[in-house]
Amino acid sequence: MLVQKIKNHVRDGILKLRHWVLVKVYHMDISPSAMISLGANLDTANPRGVHIGDETYVASGASIMTHDGCRLLHADTHIGRRCFIGAGSRVLPGVTLGDHTIVGADAVVTRSYPIGGVILAGNPARVIREHVRTNKYGVIIK
Repeated sequence: MLVQKIKNHVRDGILKLRHWVLVKVYHMDISPSAMISLGANLDTANPRGVHIGDETYVASGASIMTHDGCRLLHADTHIGRRCFIGAGSRVLPGVTLGDHTIVGADAVVTRSYPIGGVILAGNPARVIREHVRTNKYGVIIK
């Protein structure tokens, strides 16, 4: 029990340190209440283009991209409030996801959904459900 508490405390400290580095060193626009998994990949080629809203969770293996070397593109990527970005998913440069958006695992989001309140899945990502309301970190309100 004590060992688990120590592990959780250390992990929380590492997450806070990573958040500080992303915001202060890379100058990403990430809300203090957002949670970014240690395994998530945020684009450092154009770090000022990353914008993540309040109470949003980015899961392990998810990538938030702000540049595309093939097209010589640098574009801001915006993720709204209370969103969930699933494990292994990709959000491509220039995409805007509105509040209460859920991106399924391994989805590839190629276009914007600024209205929000949707669940996206697939490659390329498509809307599989609309009018969704989420709580903190993208948990669906039933």
